[in-house]
Formats: sequence, structure tokens, C-alpha cells
Amino acid sequence: MRLKKTPSEINPYLLDKVEAGLLRELDVEIAYNVEMDEFWSFVGNKKNRRWTWYAIDRSSGLVVAWQNGKRDNETCKKLLDKMKCFPINRYFTDDWASYSSLLPADKHVISKAYTWKIERLNLTFRTHLKRLCRKTICFSKSEQVHDKLIGIYIEKNLYQRTP
Repeated sequence: MRLKKTPSEINPYLLDKVEAGLLRELDVEIAYNVEMDEFWSFVGNKKNRRWTWYAIDRSSGLVVAWQNGKRDNETCKKLLDKMKCFPINRYFTDDWASYSSLLPADKHVISKAYTWKIERLNLTFRTHLKRLCRKTICFSKSEQVHDKLIGIYIEKNLYQRTP
């Protein structure tokens, strides 16, 4: 099966550092405070876990960037590399070791009190995408299809919101 659509893993609708630099000339300061988290699903069987790591802007709830892979430092680093183009002021996460080892300590806040919005979004993912439910007979058979399905959902529903 060949999928034609390749979703973007970085939100093209948010301002990047270059655009934020141009706005500084107008005395407008742009910086994002992001919540980061990960959730698991599986491909083929429950032993083959697939983790989706992502970050959202705290004020708008929009997804900044996302990455699928394992629950390890390598996948977390890939997500952080995608987010380098954005001016990020603070990172709010849970106490997973990858965040503590890779995020700058002066910008990193570990607290469940500041990650409630992204934890709620994890539930929305599981509600909207049946194959992400833990107890289901609907599951992905291919990592490529699984990753693209999540990407298309994020791109369509969580990159921008219209009033």
C-alpha cells in the first residue's frame, strides 16, 4: 500500500525564530511556553509499542511539533531538533529522564500541575483515533501507515484552529 500524503512534523502556522526576530524590530516579543509528553500505541501486536512524542503551545493548545519512535533519548532528541526553529521560553514536562537529560535546566519545569492540557490531549487522541485505544481490535499493521495516520490527524486538527 502506498500513501500519497506525507504529513509535516513541524507546525508551519507558528512563528519561527526568523519571523520573531523581524517582529522584535516592532517591539513585539514572541516566545512559546510548551508542554511536552508522549503516549504509546502499538503496531501489529502489543509487544511492538510505538511512541508518539509531541509538544503543544500552552496558551493556544496547538501542536508545535511531533515525532514517532521509541521511548528513548534518540526520539526525544529528534523532536527537540525539530523545535529549534521556534523561540521557546519554557518547557513543561513530567519527570521522564529523557527530558531532564536533554532540555536546558534553566528553561525546564517538571510538574504535573503544568502538563494538564497535554495530558487531556492524549485522551482526545485515543478517543478520536480508534487504533490508539489500548483495548481494541482495530490496530495498525505497518509503522509507516501508523505514523502517517497520526501525522495527518495532527495536521488536520491540531496545527491551526479557525474561530
